[in-house]
Amino acid sequence: MYAIIESCGKQYKVAEGDVVFFEKLDAEEGKKVTFDKVVLVSEDGKVQIGSPYVKGVKVEGKVVSHGKGKKIIVFKMKPKKNYRRKQGHRQPYTKVEITSIKTATKKAETKTTSEKTEKVAEKAKA
Repeated sequence: MYAIIESCGKQYKVAEGDVVFFEKLDAEEGKKVTFDKVVLVSEDGKVQIGSPYVKGVKVEGKVVSHGKGKKIIVFKMKPKKNYRRKQGHRQPYTKVEITSIKTATKKAETKTTSEKTEKVAEKAKA
């Protein structure tokens, strides 16, 4: 099962257990993050495509860490004019581990299983 989500102006293909590097998110380390802008979901060969997003599907993840990427050099130069500028840049990122992809069918299954366990518990009491 995998999903394509939209976050930070980009689209990412994610599956459960994946570690993805997003642009800096406003979340603390160890906190849960929910992505509800799901563009596509593939589950057991069945593909759902949203217009623009699939309804009832959420992707949950856990923030592992924050950091900065590799340094790139931004060099500007105009020949014959003695104009040279050298500047470095490190793009900040957030490392997120995808914990679950919740679809509408999974939500219904969890509700029915919880209802079944409640019924079994009531029968056991009687």
